[in-house]
Amino acid sequence: MNIKLLNPLTLAYMGDAVLDQHVRKYIVLKLRSKPNRLHQMSKLYVSAKSQAQTLETLIEEPWFTEEEMDILKRGRNAKSYTKAKNTDVQTYRKSSALEAVIGFLYLEHREERLKVLLDKIIEIVNERS
Repeated sequence: MNIKLLNPLTLAYMGDAVLDQHVRKYIVLKLRSKPNRLHQMSKLYVSAKSQAQTLETLIEEPWFTEEEMDILKRGRNAKSYTKAKNTDVQTYRKSSALEAVIGFLYLEHREERLKVLLDKIIEIVNERS
């Protein structure tokens, strides 16, 4: 199966789960706290606003390969028929773009590149906090 041909929102759906799991593992091992505190911390990393800001930082560096930039653009421009919760459409689209790249890397079994990206996301958010 050619992963690039998947709907970018499908890639974002997968990427959301991958990022959420990575963040949960990170904060559980770092904080060793109660679930409510863990949930509050995870929102710093996985909210649409945080992901949009992180994407902007990564693009400025520039961090992404040409292939990943193509996935980002497709993810950002995809028409979603669900309404963004607690954010504007532009922020939601940027967030979906980042998640699409994560989903793409995951489904392509590019574990090393995926781990570097996920760790970079954690690092960027930590610097911002």
